[in-house]
Amino acid sequence: MARVVRGVDPTAPSPSFVRRRLTQAGMRPISLSVDVTNYVMLALGQPLHAYDLALLAGPVVVRRARVGERLRTLDDVERTLDPEDLLITDSGPAGAGGTSPVGEPGSRIIGMAGVMGGAALEVSGSTRDVLVEAAHFDAVSVGRTARRHRLASEASRRFERGVDPALAPSAAEMAVRLLVEHGGGTADPAWTDVDARTLPAAISLQADLPTRLVGVRYTTEEVMTTLEQIGCTVRAPGPGTDGNETLAVVPPSWRPDLTGPADLVEEVARLRGYDQIPERVPTPPPGGGLTPAQRAVRRVREHLASRGLVEVLSYPFVAPSAHDVLGLPGDDARRLALRLRNPLSDEQPELRTNLLTPLLDTVVRNLGRGEGDLQVFEVGLVVRPSVEPPTAGVPGVDARPSQAELAALELAVPHQPRRLAAVLSGQAEPAGWQGPGRPVGWDDAVDVARQVASVAGVVLGVAADDAYMPWHPGRCAALTLTVDGPSGPAGTLVGHAGELHPRVVSALGLPARTCAGEVDLDVLLGAGGSGAARTEGLSRHPVAKEDLALVVAAEVPAAAVEAALVVGAGEDLESIRLFDVYTGLQVGEGRKSLAYALRFRGADRTLTAEEVARARQGALRAAQAVGATLRT
Repeated sequence: MARVVRGVDPTAPSPSFVRRRLTQAGMRPISLSVDVTNYVMLALGQPLHAYDLALLAGPVVVRRARVGERLRTLDDVERTLDPEDLLITDSGPAGAGGTSPVGEPGSRIIGMAGVMGGAALEVSGSTRDVLVEAAHFDAVSVGRTARRHRLASEASRRFERGVDPALAPSAAEMAVRLLVEHGGGTADPAWTDVDARTLPAAISLQADLPTRLVGVRYTTEEVMTTLEQIGCTVRAPGPGTDGNETLAVVPPSWRPDLTGPADLVEEVARLRGYDQIPERVPTPPPGGGLTPAQRAVRRVREHLASRGLVEVLSYPFVAPSAHDVLGLPGDDARRLALRLRNPLSDEQPELRTNLLTPLLDTVVRNLGRGEGDLQVFEVGLVVRPSVEPPTAGVPGVDARPSQAELAALELAVPHQPRRLAAVLSGQAEPAGWQGPGRPVGWDDAVDVARQVASVAGVVLGVAADDAYMPWHPGRCAALTLTVDGPSGPAGTLVGHAGELHPRVVSALGLPARTCAGEVDLDVLLGAGGSGAARTEGLSRHPVAKEDLALVVAAEVPAAAVEAALVVGAGEDLESIRLFDVYTGLQVGEGRKSLAYALRFRGADRTLTAEEVARARQGALRAAQAVGATLRT
């Protein structure tokens, strides 16, 4: 719709109610012609644009942009146009980048449709004849143009959200009347009206559909009356194909959201009152609850939290440089990571292959906020792809994938074991009235792993590991299974724990002697039968106590001596505990003394002195296999 108003006084001020409304809406009053168009847009919701008629040449043409065309918009920015941009043009001389000859319709660009006008025909202080344009533009086209040029205007926001296509004549008439009344102009008797609208299609609505979907009894008359209240045209019901009454509902032009029967049912329920809908709580189907593995993981989390550790959740995305910070060797399997095609951050494009990397980032972030004493842990999946992973094609969306396609997709998914990692820094026990505090040590990290194993019903073997980054050589323990199980034979590696390497601590800015541990939770839970709780019956028979002090070479691990004692002591051994380690002149240079407390108990009888002595001797003979002798 285009209307012309001639003889507008360019010095006439905008009325006070117009200026007040614009100011309240956060817009700056400029001039009568511009203010009137903005005021009508705020009042009716229809964006308008005013052109200087004296500068207009030939007919106004709406077309798409051509390659290389540019436009200087009202914000005084010259923009390179895209062939998808919708333009308002006339027959004036083409600007820079124009491809049409002078005088040809559509040669000069005077605005981006529905977004912003051009500076060429801007209304100025000398404009007396004004062309008022009111049009309806496609929401998708306007939205894409506004985002493409990063130019969100008041007009584009309204077109994106939907404008009544029948509003243009009323909005143009209102603007013309305001210009005539307050600017002294005269409206041309003729106007341009290019109406290419199509009547909205009728929606077929079964009269009983609101009752069936909402659960409230609505009569046909109530449904028709309700829809007519929102401006719909409802034709008398007729017989449907299934024998039910069918209504033909034509939605009003200002409700483009009404496109199907479900939308009409929603309007009926809303206007008739949501409070009329009865409350019926559905009966949930019986479920199996958590799986044994899920219950085991929950017990592990609850146990560590009860011991004072704080559980955290970190993002599974890491930077490739993180492997260098941890000092991983070039051939380490943890360096082989999956790279995301569209990562959230270009700095962290890979999926984690271990839990320590993101967990250490969390520790560093907390240290930067003043938290010095930290004991945190995380349970999560890591991604461990193979060197040459199998690939699977992308199935189509026209049908359900076949079993072969699903099998190929499943095969292409990399191995994702569940891990548990913990980081300890600062003071393990704070200083207080009882005395000075105790800093964390490598044994605290090992103890966390042993606690997790005890919850899973597994006894871990602990042995020194001198070459496994990011841990300190000599202060790192390799954790293994001590007995054969479903998840692997005895000696299967479960994880590592101990003090972090000084280079890693320095690179990350961590407190000195920060300790950490990471274990494969799937292996632990598998070895313990998914962590199923096991209870032993209480014996009514007395315990027999035996203490052994053994001398071994300094390089022999205490775990090896303990494992030999357990094998040799037999099935009546109830517990074994290392309670003293001694090195000095009395045992000789390069040797150490290990003192163990052995406890024997019979399940169905009181053990005799001879039985206890035989078990003690069997333990000593087994310990001699690792070079241990009885200390005298």
